[in-house]
Amino acid sequence: MRWPFVILASFAALAIWLWGFGGSDQVVRLAAEGQHQVQNAMARALRGLRAGEAGALATLWGLCFAYGFVHAAGPGHGKLVIGGYGAGSRVPAKRLAGLALAASLAQAATAVAFVYLAVFLLGWGRAQMTDFADDLLAPLSYALIGAVGLWLVMRGIRHLRPKHDHTHVGHGETCASCGHAHGPTLEQAEAVGSWREALAVVGSIAVRPCTGALFLLILTWRLDIDWAGIVGAFVMGLGTASITVLVAFAAVGFRESALQLVGHGAVARTLAWAEVLAGGIVIILAGQLVLRSI
Repeated sequence: MRWPFVILASFAALAIWLWGFGGSDQVVRLAAEGQHQVQNAMARALRGLRAGEAGALATLWGLCFAYGFVHAAGPGHGKLVIGGYGAGSRVPAKRLAGLALAASLAQAATAVAFVYLAVFLLGWGRAQMTDFADDLLAPLSYALIGAVGLWLVMRGIRHLRPKHDHTHVGHGETCASCGHAHGPTLEQAEAVGSWREALAVVGSIAVRPCTGALFLLILTWRLDIDWAGIVGAFVMGLGTASITVLVAFAAVGFRESALQLVGHGAVARTLAWAEVLAGGIVIILAGQLVLRSI
């Protein structure tokens, strides 16, 4: 039973360093420097690809993956949603990892759709696209993240309310006295809510395209090597997913470790409080992101 305490203490120490001692600012600065260096390297690889240099395509896609990794390593909204949802909901680790991967690839698809719609329908350039993504889509994404947090809080509060069902009947079982079931089974509840929850999680992340993907797609469009940029955007998404999937497993590990510290009879109430706490943290951090973006 010692390892749950170690995990909880590690997460607490990380949170204190990030938000109490300016650790998040250091991470942001390092991530921004890394992204700038990778962007310059991508521009060189694109020139090499346009000139027909051997190995330029593999180099470009490798840099795309590296950019996605470095981009995701800094504080970001994708990790906030995946981590908060995983900590506050008893979603299986594999499903949460799948959501993390789907969200990263959906973000790449948003970048592709956004660039080509802006180019062919609006005639926008790089500056206009970047400004639109930063000034409108970023706050929208953060607001949607806050909505996910609010939903977690409300669901947790609802789970904390006392139930008035017959005590002799479990959820999904038929009551002998009245002849009907007093609630859905756990499997039925998950089947009803899973798709809506998945769409909310993926959508809140995917609504804002990655600026690195915009940079890549605009350059490849101008150089008439669109296919390389489109594939590169999805490779970049895989690089981002390599971090968010780790966050998914860490969130599930943190949640299950916390549940091991309580008795079996208190698991449901602990999960409800975890939803409220995780949702509250998501709301606070999303609010900070909104204020920074306006």
